Amino acid sequence: MATALKDQYGHDVPKAIARMIVAVHPRFPAKAFEQDALTGYDTLGLMPRGQHIANALQRHLPADYATAVQILLDSADQPHGRAPGLSLASFLYLPHTQFVATFGLGHFEESMAAQHALTQRFTAEFSIRPFLQQHPEATLKRLAQWTQDPSEHVRRLVSEGSRPRLPWAGRLRVFQKDPTPVLALLDKLKDDPALYVRRSVANNLNDIGKDHPAVLEHTARAWLKGATPERQWIVQHALRSAVKRAEPGALAVLGFGTAASARVAQASISPARAAIGETLQISFDVTNTAATPQRVLVDFAIHYIKANGQARPKVFKLKTLELQPHETVRLGKRVSLAEMTTRKHYPGSHCVEVLLNGQAQALGSFELLPQV
Repeated sequence: MATALKDQYGHDVPKAIARMIVAVHPRFPAKAFEQDALTGYDTLGLMPRGQHIANALQRHLPADYATAVQILLDSADQPHGRAPGLSLASFLYLPHTQFVATFGLGHFEESMAAQHALTQRFTAEFSIRPFLQQHPEATLKRLAQWTQDPSEHVRRLVSEGSRPRLPWAGRLRVFQKDPTPVLALLDKLKDDPALYVRRSVANNLNDIGKDHPAVLEHTARAWLKGATPERQWIVQHALRSAVKRAEPGALAVLGFGTAASARVAQASISPARAAIGETLQISFDVTNTAATPQRVLVDFAIHYIKANGQARPKVFKLKTLELQPHETVRLGKRVSLAEMTTRKHYPGSHCVEVLLNGQAQALGSFELLPQV
């Protein structure tokens, strides 16, 4: 079994932070801080551990916020003694960003300077969000300036921190309602030279499309005019969830707005009765029934049974076919039925569909049995 993320963020984290602070601020009460930070630590998850350390820092650093945050920044480059190559190495600075988010809202300039520095070591995508909520105009103005920053980490913060539906973070409801301010930022980053930034732009636009499909379609069409290959990739990546939802506007942007002239045959779902933990093989033929070549977007969906007994489809991306007249291509994919952190399986009859240009056709079904 894989090690839980929180277990990779152990007692060594507050001890390392204490060593770093003492190196620049010898009066820091390291032992008292460590004892405080580790009290109740083991019962907490990953993100709460970072907040717990941040709270302990506030109790043991100088009471003046500007002084305290400067000490944290001064300590950031000090040797910390943690093993190199740790999967959560950069998370060492999670408490630093949470310190800013929790205690720095009344100190805008000092906090913006701190986030600019810290995001180049970890990420300030979580800590910038309270400022967008409490100081929206000033924070948006600063983010607009940062779209031109020399650091790709700072430019990525602009996009990632303003995502309405950022994972592991509370939603920015105001931007879910009206994404206009966020779109203005993304427009400045849509041709960023760093893939790291462009991927974040695509993810942000994908978020926006979940609440505003028409806005996503309009933006995608606008961005595709005179687009470079890099910007074309952003648009395609931003449309991925909308395509999975078979939204007509998104499919039309990608050139799949009309029904495919194609036939599905020779479907095979094996085994017909599979136990949780096993693997399913799905195969079928797609034939171009037209007398001219055509592109066909082919996906498939499994209607998974949920805890309440209802079924909800999960779409799997498959392939874009370039079919010659009357050509037949056989497609297939193996699907794991193992338990996942993102999907729990429940026994029952599961329907399978194939989607051609977003339009569903029944493919068959399989019976999912309890794990042996």
